[in-house]
Amino acid sequence: MSDTVFIEGLVVETVVGVYDWEREVTQNLVIDLELAWDNRVPGRSDDVADALDYAAVSDRVGSCLQELRPKLLEYGAETLAGVLQDEFGVGWLRLVIRKPGAVPAAQSVGVRIERGAR
Repeated sequence: MSDTVFIEGLVVETVVGVYDWEREVTQNLVIDLELAWDNRVPGRSDDVADALDYAAVSDRVGSCLQELRPKLLEYGAETLAGVLQDEFGVGWLRLVIRKPGAVPAAQSVGVRIERGAR
């Protein structure tokens, strides 16, 4: 199966970073997700109950990162990937977390991970 559900450009405001000043403020992270999902079932049924609920996934991404308050993007990515796989039954995912403004000369920096089997 090569079907995916994707979420691009999801902005989550949270505490993130290793410097003392970063632990005192919130910053935006930008999340992109690709989640393996068999879209044939909802494609035939036209029933939302058969689909991966991208609104629920988006909400969970936000709450996870806001609760986590990660120092490192790598830690946030690993934790978030595990939560999404466990809670939504996603076998494979690709996750990108960007931290805009972290490096003044770059539009964004971040991490990209893939977990699970397609």
